[in-house]
Amino acid sequence: MSQTVFNHTEASKVEAFLRQRLNPELKVQMRQRPDECAEIYLGSECLGVVSKNVDEGETSYSFEITILDIDLDDL
Repeated sequence: MSQTVFNHTEASKVEAFLRQRLNPELKVQMRQRPDECAEIYLGSECLGVVSKNVDEGETSYSFEITILDIDLDDL
């Protein structure tokens, strides 16, 4: 499996998908340098990253959510 640069067109499509399926407030923000991933935000909080993967000619996107242990303390 190889990773390639995540571009603005893909970011817009992934953002539309995530807004429709999960939360209309989610935003996909490109990183400053060309990268294989972009950051996912809800308001000012970065929830995680979405990565582009290309394997045998098929492209997929993986959304990885980061949960800090301190965020779980009040639950």
